[in-house]
Amino acid sequence: MSTDQPPPGQPPDDDPFLKKPQEPPPPSAGQPPPDGPPPDGPPGGPPPGGPPPGGPPPGSPYGSPYDNMPPPPPPYGSGYGGGYGGTDPLSGMPPLADSGRRVLARLIDWLIIAIPLAIIGIPFDVYERATRDGSDFGDTVNSFNGGSQLVFQLITIVAYVAYDTVMTAKDGRTIGKKLMKLRVAMLNDGSTPPMSQSLLRAVVLWLPALICCACLWPLLLLILILVDKPYKQGLHDKAAKTVVVSVPQ
Repeated sequence: MSTDQPPPGQPPDDDPFLKKPQEPPPPSAGQPPPDGPPPDGPPGGPPPGGPPPGGPPPGSPYGSPYDNMPPPPPPYGSGYGGGYGGTDPLSGMPPLADSGRRVLARLIDWLIIAIPLAIIGIPFDVYERATRDGSDFGDTVNSFNGGSQLVFQLITIVAYVAYDTVMTAKDGRTIGKKLMKLRVAMLNDGSTPPMSQSLLRAVVLWLPALICCACLWPLLLLILILVDKPYKQGLHDKAAKTVVVSVPQ
């Protein structure tokens, strides 16, 4: 008996102690297939040979569990969006409001607040001061000289901002917008702006005009609405991410 030992490392191919995988003998012609499930999968599995050309039919073993799922729902609404395809935030929303109707709605809202404020301003000597100084009503309201004028200015700011905030957060429409059949909507989904966005929109809309720029600020907002593409947003709309759209009623 030889005492030679094989060198360490990979055993040789003819090592009698190396376990080799056993291959099943090829089936001979005329013999029935062995009992039990086929070696490639459980009973009822996909037949050998791969899927048929052109893709598996519905319900076939090769089908995906997602084959019979219904198609995804369409984007928000239908039929109103501009020419921006499925990525247009206005897809499914009513058409954008006409600029002229927006101006009329804003004038109506201004009068609704300005007339009661004109009556409230009588005890604050607003008109007497305007006559004495030879200045107009806007300069008197925007002046910080005198405690009564300051109080009246704070009342004016609260009135305009609160009116626009509450009405917009309620259903997206102030009284002027209701009369002009307009509505404020969130740009991303067309919903009514929440209170936080309505407040931000009202502050940007009214505060600069009531403090320092009574004529310049409304004119700047109007110019931006006229030239902005594609959503006709003023600075107050851009700040709150809103748009103004037309509604049937």
